[in-house]
Amino acid sequence: MWAYSLRRLLLMGPTLLCILLVNFAIVQAAPGGPVEQAIARLQGLGAVAAGGAATERVGSDARATRGLDPALVADIERQYGFDKPPLQRLWLMLDNYAHLDLGTSFFRGAKVTDLMVSKLPVTLSLGLWATLITYLVSIPLGIGKAVRNGTAFDGWSSALIAIGYAMPAFLFALLLIVLFGGGTALDWFPVRGLVSDNFSQLNPLAKVVDYFWHLVLPVAALVVGGFATLTLLTKNSVLSEISRLYVVTARAKGLSERQVLYRHVFRNAMLLLVAGLPNALINVLFGGSLLVEVIFSLDGLGRLSYEAAVARDYPVVFGSLLVFTLAGLVIKLVGDLCYRLVDPRIDFSARS
Repeated sequence: MWAYSLRRLLLMGPTLLCILLVNFAIVQAAPGGPVEQAIARLQGLGAVAAGGAATERVGSDARATRGLDPALVADIERQYGFDKPPLQRLWLMLDNYAHLDLGTSFFRGAKVTDLMVSKLPVTLSLGLWATLITYLVSIPLGIGKAVRNGTAFDGWSSALIAIGYAMPAFLFALLLIVLFGGGTALDWFPVRGLVSDNFSQLNPLAKVVDYFWHLVLPVAALVVGGFATLTLLTKNSVLSEISRLYVVTARAKGLSERQVLYRHVFRNAMLLLVAGLPNALINVLFGGSLLVEVIFSLDGLGRLSYEAAVARDYPVVFGSLLVFTLAGLVIKLVGDLCYRLVDPRIDFSARS
């Protein structure tokens, strides 16, 4: 296991480098960079026109012919670091990352590290609560479906699960807003922010209630697509254990079905689900939270990354990419190690 873990850790460096290189190359070809947007604002064209202006650009001379002083253009390029060739900019970025410096945002005037730390609590709130509720719903539902396999309950619950799995989180989020967020006659839940504007004036109990009241819709949007896979996995795991010989032996000893289920079957069937908890968490944090944060105006890492991508705030874009990728690789490794902890029969040394 130690050799496997060391090998995975050593592979993280090349993996991060390849991802950064690919995305850096894509960014170079994307129109509407920060220089073009600054020029568009100076010309009164707005940020939307920056993409079109970028496609017309061949060099500084082309911009100068549209009425801008070449010296001003050079100052703008120097401000954003685009006065250097791409390879030099790439090397400087990688060198800063090696020294744990993610750079400074082009438009927010703050270090990328500070921005991400300030947004982290919102994303963690969504991810942790969504993962917890997903497990609390999926495990009992999966066990119930396995015990009642082939019944009407199994059939209609499978239909609901299929609908939830097929519906994207952002689409379900919009549906929740329409139904319960004031889009119709029902205005039950807030649809903006994680707390109310007067949160600081509330008493401690009211703060807790206000916090969870704001979490209802965004967490529900994240849970609806995530619990389908976990429910079916729980059902299949329980069905697989029920058919094993030790269950037949336990029944032959006179144990009730409830004792067989919760003393023997449940413990063995849950090993796979417990080991998969890190992977479930990363899917919620980095898979579905981005659009949900944007839709519900939650100031988290997903919204920060989205706004940085729209504004071409490259330090934030690449800093978020680096942190997300590194966190994903580490959590994936933790998930693999959890499999080994819950089931010592797994031997990673046999993997090539």
